[in-house]
Amino acid sequence: MSPGVESVVVKRRFAAAPERIFDAFLDVETARRFLFATATGEMITAQIDARIGGRYTFIERRPEMGEVSHVGEYLEIDRPARLVFTFGVPQFDPRMTTVAIEIQPCGPECGLTLTNEGVPTDYVKANEEGWSRILSGLLPAYEGVHAAGWR
Repeated sequence: MSPGVESVVVKRRFAAAPERIFDAFLDVETARRFLFATATGEMITAQIDARIGGRYTFIERRPEMGEVSHVGEYLEIDRPARLVFTFGVPQFDPRMTTVAIEIQPCGPECGLTLTNEGVPTDYVKANEEGWSRILSGLLPAYEGVHAAGWR
């Protein structure tokens, strides 16, 4: 890894099947409610081209920041065990990072490990908090709740 960049690892357990957790990241109607969504923002664009080489774009209008774009490309899609994609917020930093999501079945539950590599050192804390909040909102997103992890 280059100097000035680090990895962020966030782990969660979910009372759901691995397929349900995996699919949340690629189903645009579910993803728009938790992926890069904040409590005060309005998701104005949510696009997912769920194939290797496909891209995603989420643009949220935030009262204190204006329109914030989250973009990337899918590198690996292995349902329901592994999803890898690039991730960036170009208006704040032109560099892209890589996110790997690994899901392991564990009885009626599953474990998820999210590893974000190449995170600039000055973004590590905010990045870890952001992914934690995003993952907290994953299951509520299926019920139509917007940005549950930010409440």
